[in-house]
Amino acid sequence: MPPPADPEAFELAYNLLQLAYLLVTDLETRIHRPRGWTLPGFRLMFKLWLLGPTQPARLAEISAMSRSAMTNAVNTLERDGLVERRPVPDDRRAVTVALTAKGEIAVQEAFAEQTRREQQWFAPLEPAERTALTTLLARILATRPSDAP
Repeated sequence: MPPPADPEAFELAYNLLQLAYLLVTDLETRIHRPRGWTLPGFRLMFKLWLLGPTQPARLAEISAMSRSAMTNAVNTLERDGLVERRPVPDDRRAVTVALTAKGEIAVQEAFAEQTRREQQWFAPLEPAERTALTTLLARILATRPSDAP
């Protein structure tokens, strides 16, 4: 590769992007699309399962989604009876988004299936290798360039 290329950085980025693409495609194809969801839709429901009722602006912030994308995702999940908007008692203009009983069951089932699939993907790694890879990726994410999203 001609200068100023960094072959090691290129190979790392290439392999990481390839893995991310294949993993997302696999999870969406095998687990989420058959349920009529996208992976971001599942991630939204998963956050609601962990956090409980949450305001849409906060969900957008922790999901790195625009507010309009969050609104669209909530609308789709609400249409399917998986989430509901609830008024905030102290602020008549504000709402929270919460899982319905149907949504809670659905996200638990999808989570169990996704966990099994993730275990298959990472089975070639020893437990210590999985821990090391997780630690390294978390470090990169925590110290990413200041102008990165």
